Formats: sequence, C-alpha cells, structure tokens
Amino acid sequence: MTFSLTPETPPRIITVSELNRNVKTVLESNIPLLWVRGEISNIKCYPSGHWYFSLKDANAQVRCVMFRHKNQFLDWTPKDGAQIEVLALVTLYEARGDYQLNVETLRRTGLGALFEAFEQLKIKLEKAGLFDTARKKNLPVFPKQIGIITSPATAALRDVLTTLKRRMPILPVIIYPTPVQGKDAAQSIAAAIATASDRQDCDILILCRGGGSIEDLWAFNEEIVARAIARCAIPIICGVGHETDFTIADFVADKRAPTPTGAAEFASLSAEELLQQLKRLQQHLQRETLRRIENSMQKIDLLAHRLSHPGERIHHQLAQLQHLRERFVNNWNHHIARKHWKIDELEQRLRRILHNRADLMRLDERLDRLSMRLQDALIRHHEILSVKLQHQQVKLTHLNPQSVLERGYSITYSIHGEIIRSVNQLHTDDKIQVEFAQGRVDALIQSIKKTKKITYGPTLNKHEF
Repeated sequence: MTFSLTPETPPRIITVSELNRNVKTVLESNIPLLWVRGEISNIKCYPSGHWYFSLKDANAQVRCVMFRHKNQFLDWTPKDGAQIEVLALVTLYEARGDYQLNVETLRRTGLGALFEAFEQLKIKLEKAGLFDTARKKNLPVFPKQIGIITSPATAALRDVLTTLKRRMPILPVIIYPTPVQGKDAAQSIAAAIATASDRQDCDILILCRGGGSIEDLWAFNEEIVARAIARCAIPIICGVGHETDFTIADFVADKRAPTPTGAAEFASLSAEELLQQLKRLQQHLQRETLRRIENSMQKIDLLAHRLSHPGERIHHQLAQLQHLRERFVNNWNHHIARKHWKIDELEQRLRRILHNRADLMRLDERLDRLSMRLQDALIRHHEILSVKLQHQQVKLTHLNPQSVLERGYSITYSIHGEIIRSVNQLHTDDKIQVEFAQGRVDALIQSIKKTKKITYGPTLNKHEF
C-alpha cells in the first residue's frame, strides 16, 4: 500500500484491522521460512493441543505458536529453558497486533548438523551399494547359537535375553560386550562385529541398544560401524532404539527390527509355536498314515474278493460251458423246428397250386386277351388326342397377333403405350406409335374421321388389335 503525504492529497484514513492486515501481508510476503535459535520460555500447552511459548536470547524475545497438526509428529515435548531451533514463518496476529513466529517444526539446538551429517553419510553409503538388498544375507531358520553385541549394563540386553529364554530357552547365547554410547563407542562396536565375524561362533548376530536421543544413538550412525556390518560374514539383525528411530546401521544390516525385543523374535523361533506345529504335523501324519492303511485294507479286501481258488474257477467255467451248451442245443432245436414248419407250409402251398393249375391256365388266357384290348384302346386314344392337338394348334396359329400382323394388320399405341381401340381415344396433334409385322413407326394425328365399325368374319375384328 502506498500512502501519499502531499498537502494537496491528504492521506486516506484506514482502520486498525486494515493496518494489521497490510503489515501481516508485508511480513509474510517479504520474509521467507527461516530457522531461528533461542531458549524456550513460558511454554503453554492448551487443551486444543496448540503450543504457545516465547523464544528468547540474552537481548530479545519473540512470541511463537505451534499448532497441534504440526507438533503431533514430534517424539519429545519441549520444556522451559530448552535450547531449540525452530523453522518458522514471520507473521502478525491481527486481533492483538502481536508480531509472532508461526512454527512449522522444531529441534534441539545442534541437531541440524547431526541430521545433515546423517543424510550425507546415508547418500554416500547408498551409492556405495551398502543398502542393496542383493548383498544382504538370509537369516537361518534354526540357528545353533546367537551372538549379542551390546553393553552388558543396558536394559536392551535384558529384554533380548528374556525374549530368547521365553521363546527358545535351550538356544546358547554369546555376548560381545561393547559400549553403545559415547566418544569411542563406534570403534568398539565395529571391533566387536569384526571379532564375532572372525570367530564364527554364532549363526546370527543381534546388534542392539535401547532408545534415546539422536546424540545417544549416534554411534550407530558412524561409517566405521556401517562398514563393519557390511563386511561381517554372519547375518546381523539391528534392533536399535524404538520403532520410530532409524540409524545407518538399520539400512546396512541384513534385517532391521523395530526394537531389541523384536530383534530377538526375528533371531529365534518360538519353542511353543514349534511344539504346536510339530503336534499339528504329527496329527496330520497320523491321519494320513491311517488313511493310507485304510485304503490299503480296502484294496486288499477288493483283491481278495476278486481272487478265487483255481478249482472254483474251473467249476464256474464248467457250469458256464454247460449253460452255453444247453442254450446252443435249444437254439438249434428251435431253428430245426422252424425249418420243418416252413417246409410244411411250402408243401401245402405247392399242393394247392398243383390242384388249381387249370384255373391258373384259364386266368392266364384271360390276362392275354385283356392285355391286347388294352393296347388297342391306348392306340385309339392316342390317335384321338393327336387329332385334337393338331386342331388346337391351328386355332392357336389363327389367334396369334403376329399372324394377324403378317396378314397386313397393325396395332396402334398411344404415347403412354396403351392400345388404341377407337378414334374416341385420340385427339388432333396426339402422338401415336403404329406397330407392323416388321417394325414400328411414330406418327402425329392431323385429323380424325369417325366411321362405322367394320366386321371381318364372325370373330376377328380389325380394331381389336
């Protein structure tokens, strides 16, 4: 907004709300997100979940607000007096006119350098191939001995031992003691991994410690530890910190566990679960064995039923042969009897034929006479039909229009193809067509003369065509 202070144009009077709104716009549009370091003072956590506090140093302070949807992702709660760094937007709370920082995220002072070192080392090792899935070793299903690399005084070791004892109490354990926090912790952890790899006493190694801040877990973010894990010939399970904690060792290890207890569960099978599985397998084996025995018994019964003594088989075959012989004899006798009946029937027919031979001769003579009469009748009928046909052909020839045209007559058509039968159908200047026996001509009516109808013969009319 531009304010003019010339005497000719007095400044426009604005409200306080407009002023605060314009100031807020100027602040938010000209100052980008930035990191600010300071000490927390007067932090208040409201029931809504929003945090309100002041960030101060030796000479100044500024009000800050961090809303619930942004602070809910932090895994720690800031306290008064804590040195922090906030990523915030400079803004103005219009209702009170208070200049403040709208915090996006915050961290403990000094963690920025650690996070940057973490990301740089992560990118370097990823490019070197230490995170590749192909180089990671598979965990043995039934390890004979487990090695634990951690500090003997940590609660993580007690959690791992308790879990292993609960799941597989007979599994031997070797502890490779090493500090897991402090200045030289990374070198000690790498040396313990190398010792376990050289001795080859274990099938699985568990690298673990409890939760803590990023500084507490930093030994597991050192390159020397990552390289030692990658060179180790034994599969390593990394269970460092809580489920939300991630270290470089997690990415390099052959298996990452969310907690030390989870690492112990990955490394060992549950004896109770194995016993239950063995019981299920035993029951399945018993059912399968019993089923096969029952199937074999049923098969034996079936074969035994089909198997018979040779004497019984011979007796059965003899009985079957006797039955076939009786059927053959009965069928043969029946066939012979039918032939005898047929012969008797033919003999009787032959006797009747011989007895009626004279009648047959008379019938034969009569048949000859009737045949001759039929031939004569057919010839006469054919001649009559031929004469009728010739007469009809002559009549058809006389009635053929073409024959009439051949005798000098013609047929007159209108321009529409209708036959002209009377001069009453014509008018002067009408076009007509006249068809002769040999062709057709077009004509024009110049005059019309009406005459009486002339009759040629009893049926033929000149104008009918």
